[in-house]
Amino acid sequence: MAGHSHWAQIKRKKAAQDAKRGKLFTKITREIIVATRIGGGDPSSNPRLRAAIAAAKAANMPKENIERAIRKGLGLEEGTQYEEATFEGYGPGGVAVFIESVTDNRRRTVSELRHIFSKCGGNLAEPGAVAWIFEKKGLIVIPRDGLSEDQVLEVALEAGAEDVRSYEGEFEIITTPEDFEEVKAAIEKAGFSPSSTKVTLVPKTTVKLEDEKTAQQMLRLMEMLEEHDDVQQVYANFDIPENLMEKLSGT
Repeated sequence: MAGHSHWAQIKRKKAAQDAKRGKLFTKITREIIVATRIGGGDPSSNPRLRAAIAAAKAANMPKENIERAIRKGLGLEEGTQYEEATFEGYGPGGVAVFIESVTDNRRRTVSELRHIFSKCGGNLAEPGAVAWIFEKKGLIVIPRDGLSEDQVLEVALEAGAEDVRSYEGEFEIITTPEDFEEVKAAIEKAGFSPSSTKVTLVPKTTVKLEDEKTAQQMLRLMEMLEEHDDVQQVYANFDIPENLMEKLSGT
């Protein structure tokens, strides 16, 4: 998963630029509205809303924007009606791609996503085509910052983590969704400072992309999908060797 991990690092670096363009605010606002509509407006009893608000604060979204989105989710203010939709497809090299979206026009979203896949050498697939490849897991990312693998392993595994993956610049701690909060609390109590904490989808298997053109097409597909306003999250099971990923990303 080295290449995939490196893509995650690139995404985090891009987050500030996305916020400036307003794209990130748009995505978070939609997530707050949907999370509120489904689970209510109290973040203490609505984990999804709590996570969305945390993301909003991390992106420096104004407090009034957050409150307005919650009011819209509660139906106290008029606004566009959004629905959740998932889409599945195949990227270059047969990479599995799973997309979570929030849209006000499902037909338009399907058409635009199909165009993006086609443009990047992939194709949109039928529901159920690739969903089975991914499973829900807690993911906690910790920058190395002088930490040893043994230090992280000891704390994480004792707290109930399933796995700890070591990369050049960071550690990834994998948990079950049920143990996520407990492991996260233990990590923070130990004095570690996670750069990212979330419940996400993790692929059970990966597709290695060693051809430069194919890898480049895959990264382009990821970028175009994530830039789409209706797309909230994109998951893919590609594995690009670290040296090729660095060459393509210019890092």
